[in-house]
Amino acid sequence: MKNIVILISGRGTNLEAILKVQQAHAWDARISMVISNRADASGLDVAKAYGLPVRILEHQHFGSRDQFDQALLEQIEDCQPDLVILAGFMRILSEAFVTALTGKLINIHPSLLPSFPGLKTHQAALDSGVKWHGSTVHFVTPLMDVGPIIAQGVVPVHQTDTVTILSERVLAIEHIIYPVTIEWFLKDQLLLQDGIVSVIPPQSQSFSLPAADQA
Repeated sequence: MKNIVILISGRGTNLEAILKVQQAHAWDARISMVISNRADASGLDVAKAYGLPVRILEHQHFGSRDQFDQALLEQIEDCQPDLVILAGFMRILSEAFVTALTGKLINIHPSLLPSFPGLKTHQAALDSGVKWHGSTVHFVTPLMDVGPIIAQGVVPVHQTDTVTILSERVLAIEHIIYPVTIEWFLKDQLLLQDGIVSVIPPQSQSFSLPAADQA
């Protein structure tokens, strides 16, 4: 049975989506710990509702980013995880932290990378006039938002969209693709070669919302 650690900072909507699929599909895996860098993260209540152990490690209590990352890494390694999931964890992680977890650290980013890395992706999408936006699950590397892409979910951008409306549509596709990609990882179906991720046996790594949810 594989061990999973999940890092959060906020509402925990992706966390809840993951937990629902874990239960429905009876994954051969257990979530050893949910860790938040914010004591007020409502995602902690989600974790507790599912009976998961939680830990709070507030970054502002540390003198530097490196000190926080080292303490966080120690907490994670105590769990001996096979997979570490960033589920809305709003921290830029140091190279040493990422390197220590190479190959088992994944993130979901609210854009179709390599377009719109960083923050305020939905506003950037609206400002640029793109007709399609979405979300990307990728392995984390020391360079932000450029790690090997595991899967992407695509949503339409409408002329009447606001940041709020578009962000909710992207969140809906995130709740679809993140559990799927985690399941691929847990079943050892991901193959990374020369920076490209494929799934064995081959299947689509791109997703879209049901037509009724695209409005």
